[in-house]
Amino acid sequence: METELSTGLSAWTIMAIVCNSVVGVLTLILFVILYKACKVPSCQERSAVLTVAREQQMGEQKYLLTTA
Repeated sequence: METELSTGLSAWTIMAIVCNSVVGVLTLILFVILYKACKVPSCQERSAVLTVAREQQMGEQKYLLTTA
């Protein structure tokens, strides 16, 4: 009379669970990287140029308003 203490999970089932867990962790890491990447501007120089251009336009608009 042998008693087996098995959970009923085969080796393939355990391997599938482990692989799915690894894919889940990698997906989570990917989303964290994408979240952090979306918060950082892509080019610091370009944003500085846009700020200077906006200030120039505001100065021109003020000048136009004062001469009218």
